[in-house]
Amino acid sequence: MNAIAYLQFSGHAQEALDFYQHALQGTVKKVNFGSIPQDPSAPLSGEEQDMIMESQITFSENILMISDVLPSMQSVIGDVTKGTNVIISLINGDVETNKRYFEELSKGGKILMPISSVPWSSSFGMLIDKFGIMWKFNSDASSFLNRLV
Repeated sequence: MNAIAYLQFSGHAQEALDFYQHALQGTVKKVNFGSIPQDPSAPLSGEEQDMIMESQITFSENILMISDVLPSMQSVIGDVTKGTNVIISLINGDVETNKRYFEELSKGGKILMPISSVPWSSSFGMLIDKFGIMWKFNSDASSFLNRLV
């Protein structure tokens, strides 16, 4: 079993997908709602059919999944809102890769802690990207925990 980060948007998933694909130099697979058979009793609008039903970015042996939540689904599960309740933590990466990802993901966002060497990690930093998603980088997370546990 693997844990992954899954981001949901309210009509902005394609923009987020493009941003993360570029920033993380990833490979994308995606399916739009219009690609699946439609329920004739509840047809989707053209805009809804263009929304992303499911997508996956693979990068550096990691997976990030992104989708839109249809307005009809939001009436059931609640509105999709920005927030820092989702943190994507990239751990055990090499210093240069961390710097490259950090630089790209911080474009249009807010740097909380610049990426730098700290006592517990040779490459640690935190940012909130332009979509309100918090990212934490810790190149030595596993070795740090192994030393202490």
